[in-house]
Amino acid sequence: MVPLDKVKDIIIKYDALEKELSAGNIDPKLFAKKSKEYSNLGEIIIIAREYINFDDEKKDLLSMVQDKANDQEMIDLAQKDLEELIKKKEKYENELKVFLLPKDEDDNKNAIVEIRAGTGGLEASLFCADLFKMYEKVCSKKKWRLEIINISKSEAGGFKEVIFSVNGNNIYSYLKYESGVHRVQRIPETETQGRVHTSAATVAVLPEAEDVDIEIKESDLRIDVFRAGGPGGQSVNTTDSAVRITHIPSGVVVSQQDEKSQHKNKAKALKILRSRVYEAEKQKKDQERSSNRRSQIGSGDRSERIRTYNFPQGRVTDHRINLTLHKLDEFLSGEIHEEMNEQLRLKEQNLKLENLIT
Repeated sequence: MVPLDKVKDIIIKYDALEKELSAGNIDPKLFAKKSKEYSNLGEIIIIAREYINFDDEKKDLLSMVQDKANDQEMIDLAQKDLEELIKKKEKYENELKVFLLPKDEDDNKNAIVEIRAGTGGLEASLFCADLFKMYEKVCSKKKWRLEIINISKSEAGGFKEVIFSVNGNNIYSYLKYESGVHRVQRIPETETQGRVHTSAATVAVLPEAEDVDIEIKESDLRIDVFRAGGPGGQSVNTTDSAVRITHIPSGVVVSQQDEKSQHKNKAKALKILRSRVYEAEKQKKDQERSSNRRSQIGSGDRSERIRTYNFPQGRVTDHRINLTLHKLDEFLSGEIHEEMNEQLRLKEQNLKLENLIT
């Protein structure tokens, strides 16, 4: 059963927004946000109003059915209306449950993904590259636009770190489940005795923050410029084009030197910095609303082990939902990534429904 107080809150909020928007004196910066909220509530408001009145309607119909003074035809009609009312209530109840599920306000945002090689040396950096290729294929399959922001290569084609942005529709709602420690078990090419080695890479998925999401004051930034480093020769810049930006209040530091232009490096660094500061604030709020954390798959903590890729057995296991797919190659090629993601979304929805009812 849906708590009546939550349904009443929908009606109260809708009426308040309607009054506020019609008054015409709302802050322009908030107008779009409140209009969208009002529109979303408008999709469920009729159901909410009818749901509030179900008990009274049921009582009236029961009274008609049980009143022996009524003729049989009236009793039969009242009984039929009562059965239809009960069916209607069940339908409305399910719609209200889904509507009342806690929503992540960042789900419709683009994302910035950071992959870093963890324990395992060279093998970890190779796995880091494998994960990047997997996300490249997922993005290509979904027709999302992937843009590399920063990349640090290692030997044998591996990556120490790669940071990229993904643009499209509802990106964060899909990729957010990738945050955490990804573990790989396989036999390295350099292993002569056929032993399986375990390595890891961390993935952090950040909602791409915009100006309206968080205010970054120029006075809160320390910007240092320096000469970009590199392997030597022509690839080393001879000008101070590299940029390091420190957000003094939070201590977040971002360095960027991929571009030859200082201006472009600064723009890329600010893009990452804004999202990291926004994510830090988001994590802080999530911890304060600890009851909501129980209804989420995993903590979003990049130190939490979420998945194991076992090459000798050809399987991938997601530890948050105890799901194993014996199709590792297809998973890494992006072909069945959706299958895992769908199960993660369903599990989280069920947890949220349980949390809503209790």
